[in-house]
Amino acid sequence: MTQHSHPPDDHIVLDHGTGAQLSHELLDVIVETLGDVYVGVMEDSAVLTLDSPRIAMTTDSFVVDPPFFGNGDVGKIAVCGTVNDLAVAGATPRYLTLGMILETGLPIRRLVQVLTSIRETAREAGVQIVCGDTKVVRAGEADQIYLNTAGVGVFHREPLRMSAVRPGDRVVLSGQIGNHTVHLLSIREGLGFETRVLSDCAPLNGMLDTVLGKVAPDAVRSIRDVTRGGLAAVLHEYAAHTGRIITVDAPTLPVQAETAMAADMLGINPIHTANEGCAALFVDPAAEQDVLAALASHPYGVHATTVGVVTERTGPGVVIRDADGRESVLEEMRGAELPRLC
Repeated sequence: MTQHSHPPDDHIVLDHGTGAQLSHELLDVIVETLGDVYVGVMEDSAVLTLDSPRIAMTTDSFVVDPPFFGNGDVGKIAVCGTVNDLAVAGATPRYLTLGMILETGLPIRRLVQVLTSIRETAREAGVQIVCGDTKVVRAGEADQIYLNTAGVGVFHREPLRMSAVRPGDRVVLSGQIGNHTVHLLSIREGLGFETRVLSDCAPLNGMLDTVLGKVAPDAVRSIRDVTRGGLAAVLHEYAAHTGRIITVDAPTLPVQAETAMAADMLGINPIHTANEGCAALFVDPAAEQDVLAALASHPYGVHATTVGVVTERTGPGVVIRDADGRESVLEEMRGAELPRLC
């Protein structure tokens, strides 16, 4: 492992945020750990080269509870969340910024753990970190570590937009839902599911590139990553935008057995739960099987399945159909069904 200027039992202190010697030592730890994915030159602005007349840009902040979990941490989520926001627009992610708010008392070894996750996930996603910022706050003013990232991507195809969705389009999910929420809740509440239900946190740009490269240019109308609010929030957003009722077949929803068991115990519906590695694709029905096959060819898409359809019926809303064919309205949540996870 890289030898840093801080021993592994050191902790963040307020003076790490002063801009003086301790700040420079902390910066050395950050740069050494990020390694080749950090390409900044310590100027006040990054100078970037882009090979496209159009770019995609997004930003997000990440406050995860707990910030460290069984198969990831807030650093992995930060890279995945921003990369996925670019990828679902049809862009190729290229650059990220990295802003960190660190609470005094945070062990530096934990910071190194987060930075290592950022490095490894950025490598997988093929993105570079070009600039960043670090602030230190007093104990109690943050939950160990908060991250902010902005991402820049380039378009080598037409951007994907909700306005392209048409009646008859199929709703395809790239993976199982509910695992991220159940994994984090199990750790927080001691439910014992965390070793059997893992977070789905993953960068999806490689999988989506595979799909978009194997089907006709307009076969995939639009894509949305299924994060806070879950699949239900995505469906309500598209129903409102298109003015069409979207129908979902409940038996087709891909939910791991242990996730369903935990959700039942907690009294929650997986369709409302947060995910960090699942995408909803709105697909031309003629290309449905090609899209499913392309998803299934990628490790992150092995559970891909069609779950619904954009109907001809007007009126924004989502209808869910049970195994006996009975239909009911899927209400949109007014607030949070669960305490904040991410």
